[in-house]
Amino acid sequence: RIFQTLQKSVFEFMNNRKWTDDAYEAAEKIECSMLITVTEELGSDNYKFQVTIQSSRPVHNSSYTTTLFNFSDKDWKVNYVEYQPLEYEDNKYISNLTSMLAFYAYMVIGLDYDSFAPKAGMPYFNKALNIVYNAPEGSGISGWKSYDGQRNRYIFVDNLTKSGFDKLHEVIYAYNREGLDQMSEKPEIARASILNALMAMQEINEANVNSMVVPILMQGKFTEIVGIFGNADKTMKKQLLNTLSSIDIANINRYKEKLE
Repeated sequence: RIFQTLQKSVFEFMNNRKWTDDAYEAAEKIECSMLITVTEELGSDNYKFQVTIQSSRPVHNSSYTTTLFNFSDKDWKVNYVEYQPLEYEDNKYISNLTSMLAFYAYMVIGLDYDSFAPKAGMPYFNKALNIVYNAPEGSGISGWKSYDGQRNRYIFVDNLTKSGFDKLHEVIYAYNREGLDQMSEKPEIARASILNALMAMQEINEANVNSMVVPILMQGKFTEIVGIFGNADKTMKKQLLNTLSSIDIANINRYKEKLE
């Protein structure tokens, strides 16, 4: 029963809190899901969760939605007593649970804003970075510091806020707004914009070895990219495969099967 109560509390925390100063209609809210799996009971009222967060964005002039964010965080350690209120303040660490929920809320919002205007998501990435800075050392929690493994919240938001990744925000915009949103009216121009965005992402990836954010942005893009470039000419497909061999190497053989 405690997890049913927690599920309701998390849903209300994420959906009822006003995360931005902008006004939205109900239909304009971001489509987002959080799958929380309880993996271990660490002690009285202490649990370890694995959480998969996914958000999507509607594509202009179509019924299609594209995935903006798909990531699994395996390192959620939380203390939760049934019926306790989920309290949060932007400039203060109150609990690991609400800090993590707020962190991913701002990351999802930031990526969504970036897809509609270059660097429009920066205020929200900076809010997420502030949550990282406010997280205390130790206290039985992890994932907030640069030394907490090779894939953690610190590295993720650092990739989206430091100067070496400036061009990435333009890539997110170009892929979505200049690419996907134009596919129904100007497919050739849109396809070229998407390829240019992926090639720019390749440059970023090669300049920042072992970056975390590029694999996250490519997660779940296989079917979409194959659909976009299925009718492209051989020269464009060759350029695309060369790029994908750098930014989505795990799926390169699948791409070759569909596009060569």
